[in-house]
Amino acid sequence: MDKNEIIYLDYNATTPVHPEVVDAMIPYLRDFWGNPSSSHAYGIKAAEAVELARAQVAESIGALPSEIYFTSGGTESNNLAIMGVCAARPDLQSVVTSDVEHPATEEPCRLLERRGYQITRLEVDHFGRAIVPPDLDLSDVALITIMHSNNETGTLQPVRELVELATRHKVPVHTDASQSLGKVPIDVNQLGVDLLSIAGHKLYAPKGIGALYVRTGTPIEPFTRGAGHERGLRPGTENVASIVGLGRAAELAVHELKAKAARLTDLRDRLHRKLKAQIPGLELNGHPDDRLPNTLSIRFPGVRGAEVLTRADIAASTGAACHKGEDKASAVILKMGVSMDEALGTVRLTLGQGTTEEIVDQAACRIVEAWAAMKR
Repeated sequence: MDKNEIIYLDYNATTPVHPEVVDAMIPYLRDFWGNPSSSHAYGIKAAEAVELARAQVAESIGALPSEIYFTSGGTESNNLAIMGVCAARPDLQSVVTSDVEHPATEEPCRLLERRGYQITRLEVDHFGRAIVPPDLDLSDVALITIMHSNNETGTLQPVRELVELATRHKVPVHTDASQSLGKVPIDVNQLGVDLLSIAGHKLYAPKGIGALYVRTGTPIEPFTRGAGHERGLRPGTENVASIVGLGRAAELAVHELKAKAARLTDLRDRLHRKLKAQIPGLELNGHPDDRLPNTLSIRFPGVRGAEVLTRADIAASTGAACHKGEDKASAVILKMGVSMDEALGTVRLTLGQGTTEEIVDQAACRIVEAWAAMKR
C-alpha cells in the first residue's frame, strides 16, 4: 500500500458497501422502481424482491421471514423494540438494560425514565461485561434490552444468561446485534431472544437500512403511524433497493463465517502483539477472549489516543463513532473502572474485509512511531 495513504481501521463505525451488494441493488434503482404496495406488474416485481430479502435476513439469524421487519437502521430498530414493547405492556413500568449501551438504546431508556419508568442499569465488570445479579427483580419489568456485543470493546454480553432469567418471569428480551452479525454466529433460537436489531451499514450494506426481528407472539406496538407497510408495524413505502442490498449482505455475512472470523482474529492479534511489543504499559480494554474477532480497544500510557491516531494517519476512533467531534473519555471505558486520565489514552481499532497483513503491519509501524514521537 502507499505509505502516504490513510489506513482505515474503523469497520465498527461503518463498512464499505460490498460489490455484490451494489450489483444486487442496481436493478432496483434503475429498472425495477415500482412501489411494492402496488398491485400491477411494477409493484409485484418490487414486492417479490422485498420478500426475497426478508427471507435472506431471516435465514442469517435462524428466524422466520414473517418475523423480520425492515427499518431505517439499528437506531430505529432499537427504538421500535424498546418503545414498542413498553407501549404494548403499559401496566409494567420498568426496563432492565446495561451501563454500557449504545446511545440508540440508552436514549430511549432515558426518555422512558423521564416518563416515570424505573430503569435498572446493570453494572459491568472490568472487562465491560454486564453483571447479572442472581436476585434481579423482574416483577414489574416490561422489557430487558442489552447489546449482544459492545461496539467499543467488542466484549460479548451475557444475553443468554438474561434470557434464562427472563423466561421464568415471562419478560421479553431485546438485543442489539448490530455489531455482531457477520462477525460471530447469531441464532435467535439459540439465544432465546424475542427481539433483535440489525444495522445494514455494519455488514457491508448501505447506510439507512436495517431490520428488527420480532419473535411471533411478542407484544409490540408501532410508534410511527401510517399505512399498513411491514404488516402495520413500520409504516412507510419500503426502500426497495436498500432492502435488496441488506438481504444480499446478510446472505454474504454468514457465508464461511468461521473462516472469516478466524482471519480477523489472527489479524487483530497480530496488530496487538506488534503494538504491545514496542509500547510499554499498553493495556487492553475488554475481554481478552469473549469479544468480537475484529475489535481491538487499547489504552496508550501517558498520551491521548485521539492524537496518536491523528499523527499516525489512521482512520479509527477513540470510542463510538456516533459521538461526533468529541475528544473526551469514553463513558464505556470509565464504567469499566478505568481512570479518566487512562481512558483518554484509548483508541478503538476495528478490522474488516479489506484489512490485510500489510495494512496491519503498516498501521502498527505508524502507531508506534506516533506514540514514540509524542513521548519524546
